Formats: sequence, C-alpha cells, structure tokens
Amino acid sequence: MHPSSAPTDLQASIIESLQSAKPTLWAGRGAKEQSTHDISPQQVQEAVLRFERFAPLLMKLFPELTASGGRIDSPLLQVPKMQQALQLPPEAGQLWLKADHSLPVAGSVKARGGVHEVLEYAENIALEHGLLADGDYLLLASDAARSVFAQYQVAVGSTGNLGLSIGVMASALGFKAAVHMSADAKEWKKQRLRARGVQVVEHTGDYAMAVAAGRALAEQDPHCHFVDDEHSLSLLLGYAAAAPHLVAQIKESKRAVDETHPLFVYIPCGVGGAPGGVALGLQQAFGPHVHCFFAEPVQSPCFIVEMLAGASALPGLEAHPSVYELGLNNQTEADGLAVPRASELAADVVRGFLGGVFTVEDETLFRHLYLLKNSEGLNIEPSAAAGFSGPRELLQSAAGQDYLQRQNLLAHLPNATHIVWTTGGLFVPDEEYVKFLQRGAALMAA
Repeated sequence: MHPSSAPTDLQASIIESLQSAKPTLWAGRGAKEQSTHDISPQQVQEAVLRFERFAPLLMKLFPELTASGGRIDSPLLQVPKMQQALQLPPEAGQLWLKADHSLPVAGSVKARGGVHEVLEYAENIALEHGLLADGDYLLLASDAARSVFAQYQVAVGSTGNLGLSIGVMASALGFKAAVHMSADAKEWKKQRLRARGVQVVEHTGDYAMAVAAGRALAEQDPHCHFVDDEHSLSLLLGYAAAAPHLVAQIKESKRAVDETHPLFVYIPCGVGGAPGGVALGLQQAFGPHVHCFFAEPVQSPCFIVEMLAGASALPGLEAHPSVYELGLNNQTEADGLAVPRASELAADVVRGFLGGVFTVEDETLFRHLYLLKNSEGLNIEPSAAAGFSGPRELLQSAAGQDYLQRQNLLAHLPNATHIVWTTGGLFVPDEEYVKFLQRGAALMAA
C-alpha cells in the first residue's frame, strides 16, 4: 500500500460506518490519484463497431434481436411514479431508468461485456482460420465455423449473470463453455446454463474463489479462453459501448447534459467491470457533466474499500484489500454483487472521475423492487434495485451535500437528470420473483 496518512474525520466516519454495515456514501472526484490506464474513445468505438459487424449474425442466432436489427440494447424510461414513490421532489430533477434488466440474450447488463468478449475471441479465431475472407459474418454460423469453434473452450467465474452471458453466447457459436459458479449463485441460473449445454462447475467458496479456480484450470489448456472479470479490458470496453446509444437516447428524450444540466447515473456494482465500463463511456461522452455513482450491498462494499485504500485512508490494510478485512461477511441477497475484492483495472480506470460509491441494505433492495413493480409495473432482481437509493443518499447525506457543494451543483439540481441503471431481471423465474415481491411487501408493511 502507498504510505498512509491519517484519515480525515469524514474518511474515518465512512470507515466506521462501513465496518458497522450501515448505508454509507463515499464521494470521490477529489482524489489526487489519476488513472494509469489511457483508454481512448477510439477503443470504445471499436467495441461499438464490433457489435455492428456481428449484428446480422446475432440476429440469426437470437431471433429475439430481430426487432432491434441485431443490436443488444435497452430502453431509457422516465419513471415519474417511482420518483413519487421514492419521495424525490421535482426540484431535485427528473428520475429515469436505463432498463438493462430487459436486455435480450442474457437478461442483464452482463450481456454487453460478456457478449463482446466472446465475439472478440470468436473474431480473432475466425480471422486466424480464414473464416472471414469475404467479410461475411453470417458464415460464422456455418457448420465449418462451428467445427473450428468446437476445438476451443470459453470459461468464466461468476455468481450468475456474467456466466449466463458468456455461456449463452459461447454455446450459440459452437464453443465448449464452462462457468465456474460460487456457492451464492442462484440455482435457476445454473439450470438455465445447463439447458444451453454449458458446463456448470460449482465451488463451495465465494466469487473470488470461483474465479481463481476457473482461472487456474484455464491456464492448463492452451485452447481455453478465460474471461477474467477482474482484469479484462475486452469486458470493460463492451460495457463502455453502451454509452453512445445512451447519449442518443438522452438527446431523443430532450434532456440536456451540460454545466447547468448535470447527469447523475447510479449503477449496481459487484467486482466493478460493468459500472466501470459504463462510467468510462459516459465520462468520454459528457466529461465533467456526468456524475457516476456505484451501488453496493452493505456487506460487500469492495469498491469503496478499494477507493479508500487508493486514497491512503485505510492504514494497516494491504494495497488491494477485501471486505473481510473490515470484518464484513460478504453475504447478501444481491448475488451478483457479492464480491469481496474489486477489480483493480476498473478501480484504476475510474479513479480520477468517479462521483462516488454508496452502500445499500438488503431490505432496501426488496422495498425498492416492490415499489418499482407497484409504481411502474417493471420486474427486476434484487441486485438491480441497488441504484434507487442513490438520489436520496446524494441529496440527504452529509457526504452527498459536500459533493454537491464541491462540484457547484446545488443551484442546478432542478435541471438534473438522474438515471438508475437496472442491471438484471428478465429471466428470473416467476416463482422466484413472487418471493421477491412478497418479501418487499412484508418489509413495506412492517
């Protein structure tokens, strides 16, 4: 770890709150440390173009993409009834929702990064074997292409949603696919993968242990590509590719984003690759006028811990600490967010511009899931509800008020756009979702 200085009073209170598993906001964009990764807009654009090249093939492999012309994307929705349910006043701005819970193919935000990395791997193999000599990507659905892909395996470690995106895409192209899943992965996600012909390898430990086990096995096979959620630039760029379309959606919705019209985006965070990529793409598009905040469970605040360690606010901890070192248990109903240690790549990429990170209690996830269904008729999974706490944390907490003052945003809040990124839920079985609603209803009535 960098030489540590004593934490400020605010940092000390944040650390104490984290250790007590209380909802906490850490506000950034004041750190002196900057990213050591120089990821250009051209690299993000290349990911966008890769999706475009593969669009005809994706439409052939997944008929549900016909209406979008092979594009994997979700609507941007204004949710005024949810804004009322959350008691967010009009003078705070407008509440919108980026509906990645409805993303086709994989049913979560992971469809962006996971599908992109599999497509990039397939493209490289296809070029190596001369399968794209005439540039026709539809040929990659041929028997000849599938026989080539069948010689290779794609593997990943996951608590569920990334595994779904990798497994579904890899098996659709003809790759052998293996998903190493942690003990907290949901059984229905395992069953959905097996139904697609994907090998599911179960591990008794947490997410980090599943990733480590999968990575070790992949290293023994030269024909196995391991999708490493902790270190993958391809995944990150796939998530960042969401930004250009969102920019167009915001413009179509007649919402301005500039110095007097701030944009706040609240994204659930596990290891950090998906929110990190999205934040990177939006920062490249909007610069200082977008303020991205990541949402984590109170028992799994790995990204806050990583940010505080980078800011030398956690003396005595190692350079890349886990939530266990704060005495937390990494147990949460938000299975996709149950990660003990953040991606160093994602943390480094966003360090210089991230608005902040906040934590949410599991009970709040179920309340907000219930409120969204009752107010707007939308079905999401618990982890996808994490972002709805963001506007209140920003507007009402001491750390949030401090951030708004430092960024000179208080006077412009009536013009603000708040976008909550709902990251998963499309494929949740009905019987599981009913249980979510029942739990939310009981909490609301308590």
